[in-house]
Amino acid sequence: MNFLIKTLANAAALAVATWLLSDIELTGGSGGEKALTLIVVALIFGVVNVVVKPVVKLLSLPLLVLTLGLFTLVINALMLMLTSWVADKLDVSFHVDGFGTAFLGGLIISIVSWALNMVLDRD
Repeated sequence: MNFLIKTLANAAALAVATWLLSDIELTGGSGGEKALTLIVVALIFGVVNVVVKPVVKLLSLPLLVLTLGLFTLVINALMLMLTSWVADKLDVSFHVDGFGTAFLGGLIISIVSWALNMVLDRD
């Protein structure tokens, strides 16, 4: 159940980021197809965050300490760009155009996902 909540929160956060930033593109047909694409992208994003992000954080630990954790925003941007690349390889219609957009998108996704997880994860 926790996995489902996190995936739906990530999908909603990705939807907010695509709505706010014109350089994050989610192409597709109807609303149902876009919703399915968002769920697939949220799954890709979740796998990237579970598999790759801990390794990147470990390797960048000196930078994380030096910047008092602010380098995490750069790592989030890189994870969003990696998600875009994987989605492109899997022929999923999701694209992030540039590091600046990924940086803002990662920030938006982090904030929205955190807020939704706080609201939805009531035990």
